[in-house]
Amino acid sequence: MIFKFPYLLSVIGVLLLGAGCKGSDASVQNASEIDSSRICSVKFNADSAFSFVKAQCDFGARTPNSEAIERCGDYIVRKFRGHGLDVTEQRTVVKGWDGKDLRCRNIIAAYKPELADRIIIAGHYDARPWADHDPDSTLHRTPVMAANDGASGIAVMMEIARQIDRLNLAVGIDFICFDAEDYGAPYWAPQEAQDNADNWCLGSQYWSRNPHRPNYTARYGVLLDMVGGRGSKFHYEGFSLQFAQDVVVRAWEAARYAEAADFFPQENGGYVTDDHVPMNTIALIPTINIIPYNKGANFTSHWHTTHDTPENIDPATLRAVGQTVLQLLSEENSN
Repeated sequence: MIFKFPYLLSVIGVLLLGAGCKGSDASVQNASEIDSSRICSVKFNADSAFSFVKAQCDFGARTPNSEAIERCGDYIVRKFRGHGLDVTEQRTVVKGWDGKDLRCRNIIAAYKPELADRIIIAGHYDARPWADHDPDSTLHRTPVMAANDGASGIAVMMEIARQIDRLNLAVGIDFICFDAEDYGAPYWAPQEAQDNADNWCLGSQYWSRNPHRPNYTARYGVLLDMVGGRGSKFHYEGFSLQFAQDVVVRAWEAARYAEAADFFPQENGGYVTDDHVPMNTIALIPTINIIPYNKGANFTSHWHTTHDTPENIDPATLRAVGQTVLQLLSEENSN
């Protein structure tokens, strides 16, 4: 198994999901005409989100134990608090595949923390220490700037948080910024380390076992990963269908209302080891992953390379994902 790399749904996987997937496709493809009264009136500002991407990258590559990630974490805390949210910092030390102690700082920003009924929007803000998929092999041990694979998801969350009061929600929202997601073993590591899925998503594994509040739970979660790349297409992700199919159906329906259907094909993608896996399997919170899928290739051409920079972020993609999430949340008012 290759981690943080998409692969086609196996025949067995498709059969296991069979009836459910057919139901999902029918639910979306046979949807009625757009009901204009359901369209979210709050409009996602892609330029604002892009500025949040750039601000994170201005700190440098936010690799574990670096000054850049500490300063970026401080920035994230300031921004969410500035939007009026209640912020909790969860600090610990986790062990990397290479035996290194990694300082880990998960940041949880809560909207209406007093409400028991909650939804999670999550992403990771750390950067991969190694550009091990760069076309230039001499750069493979160079840190990744992670504009898309890291900063984009957090930026979309920040922009949603900036406007969330306008949704008048009767449900609480937790924006969870995970650390130490992208420290999985590179190709030069021992094969045993490469094959171990637990070397990825260290921050979300810790949070899933040790939530920031005792007995914490949420109705569902939405993970945003690599949501700013030019030309991105977000297919149904395998673990999302397995654990939270109903949320997948609702999210892809929300994309229609957000005028983002072209970004969200009603097609199966692959299974991806990502932060939503421990959220589903350990925290037992049904969570979907909005992540790009490129058939037969990496997630995007800039994935885990030195070219994952703000110059390669497309505000149109940020807008498509951000407006879709706003639409999904706005539907809570009619449920």
